[in-house]
Amino acid sequence: MRPTLRTAFSALALAALLAPAVSSEAIAVPSGQPVTFHDMIWGEPGPAGLTMRFRFIAPLIADGEAQVGFDEAEADMAFLCESYALPRLADQGPGVSQIIISLSDRPVPFGEMAPDVVQFFEAYRPEGSSCVWDGF
Repeated sequence: MRPTLRTAFSALALAALLAPAVSSEAIAVPSGQPVTFHDMIWGEPGPAGLTMRFRFIAPLIADGEAQVGFDEAEADMAFLCESYALPRLADQGPGVSQIIISLSDRPVPFGEMAPDVVQFFEAYRPEGSSCVWDGF
């Protein structure tokens, strides 16, 4: 399907909406680990339709004594979906069908293989003011 002019304008509006939100300030999450926003990816097709990917850096998910495991990080990702991603999509209307939240122990270019980097991913379906786990 070819993108329409409306889709292009919606994407530009979304980019403008999100641009001021980019920050290196730590975001408070349930586990207490330091998490910072890395970037947001849109325009890459997802299995459920329009998918927005919010990528975060979480150094403590790396192997080590202070490691935050997947169980704790899973709660952080659900929290980030509801408290960070959803508010940034609120003005965009009902077009987003899936939100993917990812945590990485260090920055990785989108789509590149990085076997030495620890990464966690979760998919959610936005429903009102909630993120419903969509499972991979």
